[in-house]
Amino acid sequence: MLESLHVKNLALIRETEVFFGPGLNVLTGETGAGKSVVLGSVALALGARADRDMIRTGADHALVELTFLVTEEERAAVEALEIPMEDDTVVLQRRIMPTRSQSRVNGETVSARVLRELAGLLIDIHGQHDSQVLLQTRRHLEILDDYGGAQLAEAKEKVRKAHRAYSALVREIEENALDEAARRRELSLARFEAEEIAAAGLSENEDEKLEKDYRRMVNSRRIAESMNAVHALTGYDSGTGAGEATGRALRELSGILSFDEALEDLYSQLSDADALLNDFNRSVSEYLSEMEFDAAAFETTEERLNCINRLKDKYGKTIPEILSYGKKKEEEAERLENQDAWLAEKRAEQDRAETEMRRCAEELSRLRAQAAKRLSKELRAALSDLNFLHVEFEVSLTPKEACTADGMDDAVFMISANPGEPLKPLSSVASGGELSRIMLALKTVTAKQESGKTFIFDEIDAGISGKTAWKVSEKLGLLAGSHQIICITHLPQIAAAADTHFYIEKNAVDERTATSITELSGEESLQELARLSGAAQITESVLQNAREMKELAEKNK
Repeated sequence: MLESLHVKNLALIRETEVFFGPGLNVLTGETGAGKSVVLGSVALALGARADRDMIRTGADHALVELTFLVTEEERAAVEALEIPMEDDTVVLQRRIMPTRSQSRVNGETVSARVLRELAGLLIDIHGQHDSQVLLQTRRHLEILDDYGGAQLAEAKEKVRKAHRAYSALVREIEENALDEAARRRELSLARFEAEEIAAAGLSENEDEKLEKDYRRMVNSRRIAESMNAVHALTGYDSGTGAGEATGRALRELSGILSFDEALEDLYSQLSDADALLNDFNRSVSEYLSEMEFDAAAFETTEERLNCINRLKDKYGKTIPEILSYGKKKEEEAERLENQDAWLAEKRAEQDRAETEMRRCAEELSRLRAQAAKRLSKELRAALSDLNFLHVEFEVSLTPKEACTADGMDDAVFMISANPGEPLKPLSSVASGGELSRIMLALKTVTAKQESGKTFIFDEIDAGISGKTAWKVSEKLGLLAGSHQIICITHLPQIAAAADTHFYIEKNAVDERTATSITELSGEESLQELARLSGAAQITESVLQNAREMKELAEKNK
């Protein structure tokens, strides 16, 4: 549940912090006081598009911080996103600056993708215009599938997998079903490329060895000159070599060994160095004696490297890539030589894949039909509770002309809100107020699949009043029994059902307009209910009416 909201320097809000409670949290206030800005700040923290104009004039940044208390199940889902958790608290922070914004969760910077996934786990925001989703027929199937639960989701994934396999075969056949002239051209090219690669007789890592040999041969003169110099500098024949100098040093030490026993250790060390230097000089001599420049070997190495590099330019950057390309061309040549048989086999595979796809789609359609029946029944009951008299509601499934990745069904929500009227598509008959109630009914029906999640409703009461408002109030109260609800409203009937009531107002502070949020006490809440009732003056009788509304709302919970 959402424990608190902290907002600083956002639009008209200088700084405010709200602590929400469980159950139904209601926000009321005068029109234009900034109620929607408050809940819009929640959407910002959860990754909604941020605009520099949102930053309060004179401030260098805006800040929104949400603190959630999560269930054990939610905690596991949060940790699966690699977000650190020390306790059961999740803190989301969004800092909005003129050129960029930064999001953190529990102190760790996160990407927009992670933020969206986290938002989907913790909260469901229903804005003033979200009911318009119900007018988009293409979304009806998504709503039905979400309602259908895990079994339907698994069946849908099987259809998508089967459709991918079928579509891949269709594309493969279309790309390779060539006419005779094209087949001959492709066959000739495939044979040429496969034979060219095979004739080269490549072996793995051959190019690396050749490049080492070639580098040595190209630099053979420089190597010889340097090694001769090394031999002279470390040798015993030039008169200035290190070997001769070491020998002279040994002779000098040997002449004084009898004078001091401590000199024996120095003599032993220098003797070992002389032996090592002698071995090194002998190895250099052997290297020079074996070193020779073979012009034929150089030419052969150079030609082989040129051959390999030409193949790399044409078929791949490495020898394994060239060999893989050659194998592919061999298979392609074999396929082209036997195109009729290959096509027959692939078309048989396509038929089998189509049969499997349709089998999966039919199972998905069966599960959808069951879900549509349940959803229709539950929505009819929920709509009746929301003051739809004699309502008929049906999720109508119709077959598509062709099977797609979503199966073979289209879904349309059908409704008749008046006795004697036939069922018609929701998009053609529902008014704004009816759409709000239908969306609320849908939320109450699907809420059991989203246990623990916080629901935010921004003016769900649009277009309703009177008895219908009481019905909406009752439904929100029912939903608040299992979920935290945060609701903006202008209706006293809904505000009366609040477990926690907040008042939002605009005031002039230091010659600047600022929005503030205050949690109302019981008596203050009655005063606000009286104001919402539209009375010209707050009299005792108006307050009594507010008390009665509060008592009625509590009774209906």
